Amino acid sequence: MMTNGVVHANVFGIKDWVTPYKISVLALLYEMTASKITLPERRRLNKLILPLQQGPDLTLGQFLKTKSILLHEMADGELKDMEYFFSTLPTPFTAFDTEAYKTSVVGLFMRHMLLAYNKLSFSQVYKLYKSLQHYYHSHYAKPMDGQVSDNTPSRGPLSQKQAEYFLARQAYLLKNDENKALKPAALQEELNNMLKFNPDFAEAHYLNYLNSMRVQDIFLSAHSLLHYFDRLILSGNDGKSNGDEGYGRSLRYAALNLASLHCRFGHYQQADLALQEAIRIAQESNDHVCLQHCLSWLYTLEQMKGSDSTVLTEDSVKMAAHFCLPYLASLGIQSLVQQGATQGKTAHKLMDALKDTDILHWKHSLSELIEISLAQTTSIWRMYGKSTMSLQQAQLLLNMSSLEPVNFGVQQNNTEAFAVVLCHLAELHAEQGLYGAVSEIIQHLKEQFPPHTQHAKLWMLCDLKIQFERHMNEGKYHLAEPLVTAITALNQLEGLYRKAQVLKAVNRSTEAYHILQQLQARCEKTKCTEMVISSSCSPAVTGLGNHPSPGLHSGQPQH
Repeated sequence: MMTNGVVHANVFGIKDWVTPYKISVLALLYEMTASKITLPERRRLNKLILPLQQGPDLTLGQFLKTKSILLHEMADGELKDMEYFFSTLPTPFTAFDTEAYKTSVVGLFMRHMLLAYNKLSFSQVYKLYKSLQHYYHSHYAKPMDGQVSDNTPSRGPLSQKQAEYFLARQAYLLKNDENKALKPAALQEELNNMLKFNPDFAEAHYLNYLNSMRVQDIFLSAHSLLHYFDRLILSGNDGKSNGDEGYGRSLRYAALNLASLHCRFGHYQQADLALQEAIRIAQESNDHVCLQHCLSWLYTLEQMKGSDSTVLTEDSVKMAAHFCLPYLASLGIQSLVQQGATQGKTAHKLMDALKDTDILHWKHSLSELIEISLAQTTSIWRMYGKSTMSLQQAQLLLNMSSLEPVNFGVQQNNTEAFAVVLCHLAELHAEQGLYGAVSEIIQHLKEQFPPHTQHAKLWMLCDLKIQFERHMNEGKYHLAEPLVTAITALNQLEGLYRKAQVLKAVNRSTEAYHILQQLQARCEKTKCTEMVISSSCSPAVTGLGNHPSPGLHSGQPQH
C-alpha cells in the first residue's frame, strides 16, 4: 500500500517502514559512519540521532541543516542509484570498525531500514523512489508551485516507535511545560492524522483527551476519554489485568475519569452520577484503591458544590493512610488545611498540619506535592497578612530543584504551583508600589505560561486585579471601569466585587449596595468566607447607614 509517499504493508502489524525522510537520515548516517570517532563523540552522536530516528518525519527544509549529498545524487539520478545506496549501506553484523555495529543506535536503525526495504516489491520500490524525488524537489520548488512550507508536518503514518515517542514527549510536555508542547490546533491535527491510520491507538485517544482539556472542549474531551478506555479493552493492554477483571477495571476507571472531567467543567449532577457508577463497580470488584480515589473526588465534588465536606475529607485521609496511598492522604490533608483557612482557624494549627504532609512528601519523594504544599503555604501566610513569610515560601519554591528526572530537556518549573507563587510575588510587590518589578514578573509569567496554556488564567486575573487596584488608588476610575468586564470573564465573583467598588467610587452607592447584597448571598451559599467578609466590610456597604449588612456575625473572623 502507498499512502502520501510512505510505502508500507499492514499499518497495524508492521513496526517500521521506509520513507523519504528515513532515507535522508540513512544518507546522513552513511557519511558520518565513514570516519572513526572517540567514545565521548559517539555518545553525543547517539543523543543527536535518537530524535531523528524516533521523532515524526520532517520536511526536507527542517532536515536541511543535516542534509547529505547522497540524497541529491539519488533524487536527481535514477532508480538504480537508490538501489545502489541500499546495497552499499554498512551491514551491522560486519561493520565492526564503524558506528554501524549491530548494538549501536546507528546500526539498529540501519538494520530496521534494510529489513523494511528488502520486504518491498518492485512496484513498491518504484513508488518509494518517486516519493523520494517529490520529497527532495518539493523543497526547492517555487512558492507559486503550491508546495507545502517547511513548517508543515509530514502527513504519512508514523511507525510504532515514532508514534510512541511522539505521544510520550507531548504528554510529558503538557504536564510539565505546556509552552514547549505543540499548540492545541497543531497537536489536534497530528493526532487526527495518527488516528486516521490507526483508529484503535488507545494512547492517541488519551492524548487527544488531554489536548481537548486545554481548550475546554467538553464534547471532544468526553468523546476521546471514552474511546481511550474502549480501545484499552480491545487491545488487551489493561494494566496487569486480563479477561473479565481487566474489562471491569477499565469500566470503573472510565466512570471515575468521566466524573473528574465533569467536576472540572462544573457539571456537578453528571459528575455525581458518574462517581456513583464508579463506586458501584468498584464495590462489586472489591477494588479498595479505586474506591479511595472515588472518595477523594466525592469530597472534592462536595466542596465545589459549597457543602461542608470536612467529615468526608477526614475519612478519606484515614482510609488513604490505611491502604498506604500517601499521595491521596496528602491531598486530603491539604484540602482540610484549605478549608480551615477559609473558616478562620489559627495559622499555627494549619502550619502544623502542613508540616506533617511535608514529612510525608520527602519520605516518598513526592516532588509534585512538595511544590503544591509550598504554594499553599505561600497563600496561607499571605491570607493571614504575613507578607514576609509568604515571600520566603515563594522564594523557597522558585529556587528549589525538582526531585523529578529531567526528560526531553524540560525543567519542572512550569507547573501550576510555580504560576501561583509568581502571582503572589507580583501582588506582594504591587502592595508596596513596586510596579516596575510587577511588570517584570508579569512579563516572565507571559513567557512561561502563554495565553493558550491551561494556567494562563492565573496571571491574567492577577495582572487585571493589580491594574484595577492601581487605577482605583490613583483615582482614575475611567481606566478601572473597563477592567471590570475582563475580570468578570475570568472570575465572576471578583468581577462583581470590583464593579461595586467602581460604582461606590463614582457615587452610585445604591447600585453598589444591591450588587454587594447579591454577591454576599451567593458567597454564603458557596461558603466563600473571604469574599463574604470583603463584601460585608466594603465601604459600599458600611457607608450606607440605612442598610445594615446582614450575615456579618460577631463570631466570624475579622481580617
